[in-house]
Amino acid sequence: MSLQAQPNVHQQHMYQKGVKHMCDNGLTQVPNKYILPEPERPHNLVADGCISLPVIDFAQLQGADRPRVLASLSRACQEFGFFQLINHGIGDETIRKMIDVSKRFFELLFEERQRYMSSDLHAPVRYGTSFNQNNDRVFCWRDFLKLSCHTKQDFASLWPSSPFDLRESMGVYSTNIQHLYERVMEAVLESLGVTNETTIYEQGNQLMIVNCYPACPQPQLTLGLPPHSDYGLLTLLLQDQVEGLQIQHKGQWVTVKTIPNSFVVNIGDQFEILSNGRYKSVVHRAVVNSMRSRLSVASLHSLNANYNVTPSPILIDESNPRLYRDTNYADFVDYVSSSDFKCKRFLESRKLH
Repeated sequence: MSLQAQPNVHQQHMYQKGVKHMCDNGLTQVPNKYILPEPERPHNLVADGCISLPVIDFAQLQGADRPRVLASLSRACQEFGFFQLINHGIGDETIRKMIDVSKRFFELLFEERQRYMSSDLHAPVRYGTSFNQNNDRVFCWRDFLKLSCHTKQDFASLWPSSPFDLRESMGVYSTNIQHLYERVMEAVLESLGVTNETTIYEQGNQLMIVNCYPACPQPQLTLGLPPHSDYGLLTLLLQDQVEGLQIQHKGQWVTVKTIPNSFVVNIGDQFEILSNGRYKSVVHRAVVNSMRSRLSVASLHSLNANYNVTPSPILIDESNPRLYRDTNYADFVDYVSSSDFKCKRFLESRKLH
């Protein structure tokens, strides 16, 4: 029986081992388990659908130009829900080491990576595949390593011990990215005019997801990640120089152009609720290609699990009624655990109107 035929028990077990394992064993075509229904397949894999996101210069944000940059930041969050952050102060060597050690983790023998496999969505360290391999009807062309990070001293001892420098490199990176997030969050809140909300992120959660998208023999049939919005407040994404992130903009899927050593920052569902819909968490996805593997590192920042996010009272009046009910991380995990998680269905479930 070929992998293209209906899967047997052995093949189902192979899928659970992840895409990298299958590719390492000589896969030449996409198995049925990864083939999307025709309407859900990516139809824009080429560069002519590229978009340059608004660029925010973090260095200028710290100087006399701050009001102008804040205005640009506000426009980016309203019109795109995404922006590129440059001159952010995290050193090139820190970024290089993060990308390098991440790639070497996925090059470990499967038996080494398998030690961290878990179907528990609450696990502080979790290696897995697809999006939610417990529920996904069709699997995604992705393997991932999820690490709880903030506060680092609570979790770093649980992180993989191989490669030998993983804990050190990821520890330095996660600490740097947490500090950067706090300053970016402060600016985004200021651009929204709700500076009284600055305390909400100081005790939040940081989850780092290292994504591996192996080269795919038939990229037009599958996706690395399905269309979705991020749950938290802000996500800071580091990419290697292989394009693959696509966002929905003006009704079209467009590929985000990469800028070396920059971060792609996007608004999450929690922030859309906080802003009462002024800043949007935009649906995005990951496409794959047949030539090169792609690696990205997403740092997702959210409120504590037991903290309710609610629209800011400053943004609510007679002409701008409250749009969302209070929600917390437990609501989100319950929803993800019981649903085919796509697009912005969770956020839509929290709407009042």
